[in-house]
Amino acid sequence: MILRKNCSLVDQRSVVTSEQEQADIRLELARLKQDHADFDAAIQAMIATGCDPLRIQRMKKKKLSCKDKMQQLEDRIIPDIIA
Repeated sequence: MILRKNCSLVDQRSVVTSEQEQADIRLELARLKQDHADFDAAIQAMIATGCDPLRIQRMKKKKLSCKDKMQQLEDRIIPDIIA
């Protein structure tokens, strides 16, 4: 199907791709949220057992990296609309 840009019709393949991309992003976001919670639990356990502070710091860095990735994915799903 060939469409012109100013035509009001929408190519269904692009809509499906967009919906599929959003679904994939939401799946990855859910996985990252679980990883983030797992890192948090691991950090708390490490602190409680008196683990090496360097290992705890490394785990916190991984947790922060996970949070950054989550934010990037959320930014892709939710458009930044300035009113």
